[in-house]
Amino acid sequence: MRRSRANEIDQYVLENRYMLILLMIALLSFLLFMRVAYLQIAQHGRFELLSLENHIDRVPLEPVRGLILDRNEEVLAHNVKVFNLEIRPDRVSSLDRDLEELSRLVEFTQEDMQALKTTLESRPSFERQTLKTNLTDEQVAVFSVNQHRFPGIELKVDLQRDYPYGDLTSHIVGYVGRISPDDRELVNEQGEYDGISHIGKIGIESQYEKTLKGAPGHSQVEINAHGRIVRHLKQDLPNAGQNLHLSMDILLQKESMAALEGLEGAVVAIEPKTGEILALASAPTYDPNLFVNGISQTRYAQLNSSELKPLFNRSIYGQYAPGSTIKGFVSLVGLEHGFEHAREVYCPGWYSLPNSDRRYRCWRRTGHGLIDGYAAIERSCDVYFYDLAIRLGIDRLQEGMMRFGFGQKTGIDLQGERSGLMPGMEWKKRAHGQSWYPGDTVNSGIGQGYMLMTPVQLASVTATLANRGVAVTPHLLRMTENPVRQQSESPVVAEQKQIQPQQDEFYDQVIESMRRVVHGARGTARGISTDMRYEMAGKTGTAQVVGIPQGQEYDEANTPKKYRDHSLFVGFAPLDDPRIAIAVIVEHGGSGSKVAAPIARRLIDYYLMDRLGLFTPEAESPPDRSDLT
Repeated sequence: MRRSRANEIDQYVLENRYMLILLMIALLSFLLFMRVAYLQIAQHGRFELLSLENHIDRVPLEPVRGLILDRNEEVLAHNVKVFNLEIRPDRVSSLDRDLEELSRLVEFTQEDMQALKTTLESRPSFERQTLKTNLTDEQVAVFSVNQHRFPGIELKVDLQRDYPYGDLTSHIVGYVGRISPDDRELVNEQGEYDGISHIGKIGIESQYEKTLKGAPGHSQVEINAHGRIVRHLKQDLPNAGQNLHLSMDILLQKESMAALEGLEGAVVAIEPKTGEILALASAPTYDPNLFVNGISQTRYAQLNSSELKPLFNRSIYGQYAPGSTIKGFVSLVGLEHGFEHAREVYCPGWYSLPNSDRRYRCWRRTGHGLIDGYAAIERSCDVYFYDLAIRLGIDRLQEGMMRFGFGQKTGIDLQGERSGLMPGMEWKKRAHGQSWYPGDTVNSGIGQGYMLMTPVQLASVTATLANRGVAVTPHLLRMTENPVRQQSESPVVAEQKQIQPQQDEFYDQVIESMRRVVHGARGTARGISTDMRYEMAGKTGTAQVVGIPQGQEYDEANTPKKYRDHSLFVGFAPLDDPRIAIAVIVEHGGSGSKVAAPIARRLIDYYLMDRLGLFTPEAESPPDRSDLT
């Protein structure tokens, strides 16, 4: 009886479980039926549209990149029509096989193939990628006949960036290049670069990337099973990028590069009143067109490993001891602190600190004798400025020089500008863990030791001097232009800063001294004044690259080139109405008066007479001011 009772209970439990399972199955079946009914009836329209959209593609439309022009409307960067091959990897059945077959029709190097595969691995498969650029007419014809064999690969007419002046503008305009995986992290992912394959890498192209690139559009197209476009359904047109008008004069830039031919160095020319860059040359240079569609590894290695450093923009990255080019500014600091320009110092050809037998030499071994501030700048007496620097002390010298912009970035609209260095006690303690010595101050007085300046800084402070204390920010952008609306807009430039001395005549005294450098009977740059039809203020500089031990003399002829002195010159003209301020640096060029100064004369002549049409041969000679003090 007990067993029978137990069996009945088990049978009852089992039947209940069967019923529960059947109910659950029925409920789930009902829910599934309702879901299917909902999708088939209520959502029919939506899914029919989605089905159709499987055949609709959203193709990005690349905007036309803005032009870059010089101050006289000469085109520095524009877009040219080229034929390219594009691939959409998700529509290619066998990438390796198709590339292998395609290479028989259109030339591909192994380097090209490997670069493409690396790019494809780093990007989504549905994104279009450039397969090959700049196809020849013959390659276009061959591929067009065989295009049916390569679904997912299309022939496309594109606009490619081109730099008609090539190496003349590479360090200013820069170049664009293909968007790399690293660039992808920098660009906005919300469609800002849809369809855009290139991005500004350096120079103006990078600095004003957002202004130049424009905004992409989109086209809805119907495609067939082979991925080919059947018809266009809708288009949102792209917005072209804005044109940039730069302040540089391409012909002055060309003349600057010609003047530096065969040399390593830089030239920076500025319009003092506005701060507009007229020329910014760095030599040697390179052709930016090589980088637009990806430079070969071999060619890049040659440029990158060259001892001449053609990729290095010396005008804003190069940091050099300014040498005697700063003596006018040291004089201004001295005048501010009561050391009159008429004060005389005796120069025997060397200078020694109290209680020291070390001699700091003057460039003139026999000395200059008794000399005042005017003659010290005109004849570039080192001893005068050794003495003045010690009397000022490094704290006052550092503070005074930094007011003019020494040791600070100019704010030029190019990326990567270096700040140079105006050293002092705190800096040396922080950088070297050492105390500042009087000998450091002596060297700072003539622009040697730790002091460093970039060419654009030297040009900038020279422009400030030409303006008698009005400091302007050097800049290249002069105007932006909307090519559709034909509206132009000037950029916002930093406000001018007035460096006001205690007496206005301080500037007059220093500028007169620098005029004598060029026009004085004993000026270090008097050799460039022959037949000059205007007056110029200038200062030569010869900066040591390596120190010379006590008791030894510098022998340029027997010194390896890489250890020879740098040649420098700064100046501005015309004297009464400055239209150009210039800085010239020739690496290992030797004497500033023999190498850099003649380059400056050549370029100022060219700009004032050939470009501006001033000082014709019939003009009167400049007045004789040799008796002014």
